[in-house]
Amino acid sequence: MDGIPVELNDYGFDRYGFHPATLRRASLPSALLYKHYFRVENHDIERVPEGRVLLICNHAGQLPFDGMMLSMSMLLEATPPRLARPMAEYWVSRLPFVSEAAARMGSMVGTPENCIRMLEAGECVMVFPEGVRGMNKLYAQRYQLQRFGLGFLRLALATDTPIVPVALVGSEEQNPGLANVQSLARLVGAPAAPITPTFPLLGPLGLLPLPVKYRFYFGEPLRFEGDPSDEDAAIQKHVDVVRDAIHSMFDRGREERRAAGKGIFR
Repeated sequence: MDGIPVELNDYGFDRYGFHPATLRRASLPSALLYKHYFRVENHDIERVPEGRVLLICNHAGQLPFDGMMLSMSMLLEATPPRLARPMAEYWVSRLPFVSEAAARMGSMVGTPENCIRMLEAGECVMVFPEGVRGMNKLYAQRYQLQRFGLGFLRLALATDTPIVPVALVGSEEQNPGLANVQSLARLVGAPAAPITPTFPLLGPLGLLPLPVKYRFYFGEPLRFEGDPSDEDAAIQKHVDVVRDAIHSMFDRGREERRAAGKGIFR
């Protein structure tokens, strides 16, 4: 924690509401999950450059343990340690207690303005461009990347920021989705209402993920040229390059897992 480059005010907060003391307290359970539950394995994390950078990762698993573990990878494994700033969905800011806790631990609502400010300040920003489309997809769709939003690529062009594609193998199996009851989701104001083998059968306990093994694969940094205000079709071509890089690392990770005779828990 002491190695993270961050400027704090007299009250121990940075300009975005990040509070290192809060993150320090939350890091122990996160580190235990990282080391002993998900047993996270990183490949080529040294490819993440210094200075401002966008980490673009796939999203899955019903609950955002993938974001938590990617943050811990950058904190525990990167040299020097980095604070990976998550760009949260808008609905997170409406959750009582959760929104404040997220800000204290470095997260911000994913508006373009917030992201640009962070990148211009040299931050490492973490984005899951599939959003809830990826996080709450069904088990039958595992390792099938959903549609990527275009916003992250426009932000990269606007701030001349390198993009590091990141593929996570393992999260797709942590909480297999059998169905998604959209009518119930609308009723309670949630982005999704997934049905899994354990939820809602076991109540809140059913939300716990299976102890799958996480494998992160970091790609080579990508830089793109162009106008951030270009037509969607032009931006989409760049987004497809990032998406293809993640898909290629998917194939590598799953093949390495099969070749070693290892299942999702090893």
